[in-house]
Amino acid sequence: MQKRENTPVIRSTTILLVQRDGKVAMAGDGQVTLGETIIKGTARKVRRLGGGEIIAGFAGATADAFTLLTRFETKLGEFQGQLERAAIELSKDWRTDRYLRHLEALLIVADKKDAFLISGKGDVIASDDGLLSVGSGSMFALSAARALLKHTNLSAREIAEEALRIAGEICIYTNSNVVVEEI
Repeated sequence: MQKRENTPVIRSTTILLVQRDGKVAMAGDGQVTLGETIIKGTARKVRRLGGGEIIAGFAGATADAFTLLTRFETKLGEFQGQLERAAIELSKDWRTDRYLRHLEALLIVADKKDAFLISGKGDVIASDDGLLSVGSGSMFALSAARALLKHTNLSAREIAEEALRIAGEICIYTNSNVVVEEI
């Protein structure tokens, strides 16, 4: 997240999605940091949407992320729960709407068969290997998850939890208060 003029940078979270053996798990840590200070350790950044059939996780400015989650849920309703279509339409709006364009957050959304990372640049990215991550510790969590996916028989949930734990040991903006949702 970029620093706005004279405003401390809020670094908030690591979100990791793991798909394996027909299961999808999304994990997020609970830390929110303002500058060099941890201001909250139990934030919940992974949610169920669409009657529990879809999971979503966010990183970035919290108010911005909730705005995007609300818009995404509206898109899901408009397109009868079609995840990909809702993701694409949210991305279009995010790029073209004057208000939305200034939001600073990233989303990962998933159902049982598809998962996408959505950005304000118009990106709707699907994973090649069943892994997606966003946030301050995302590269640590992604690296750990890739190794666990390749070298273990752990479940999607177990990989997500362990990868977040590992990221929390490395990234000062990630803690070990992990929330996991699985579908």
